[in-house]
Amino acid sequence: MSTTTIRLPEELKARIETLASESGQTTHAFMLSTLDEVTQDMVREREFHAEALRRLEHMERTGEYIELEDLRRYAQALARGESAPRPPVRKLPGARARRAQAR
Repeated sequence: MSTTTIRLPEELKARIETLASESGQTTHAFMLSTLDEVTQDMVREREFHAEALRRLEHMERTGEYIELEDLRRYAQALARGESAPRPPVRKLPGARARRAQAR
C-alpha cells in the first residue's frame, strides 16, 4: 500500500474526525472508505453514460426505440414479481431513409 499526504482544512478535518468517531472508525479508515465509495460512484456514473451513449447510437442507427410508459409498466410488473410481456419495439418514422443515408 502506498502513502499519500493530504492537506485538509481544519474545519474539514474536524468534521471527518467527528463522523469517523460517531461511526466507530478511525479517521484513516473513514477516509479510505469514503474515497472508495466516491470512486465507485464515479465509475458507475461513467459506465452509465457510456451505456446511454451506446443505446442512443443504436437507436439513431436502427430507428428502434421503446416508449417510456411501456418500459415503466414492464419494469413495475417485474418489480412486483409478475411475468409481463416485453414492451414492443417501435420504429422512428423515416428510419430506413436515415439508415440508407448512413451507408
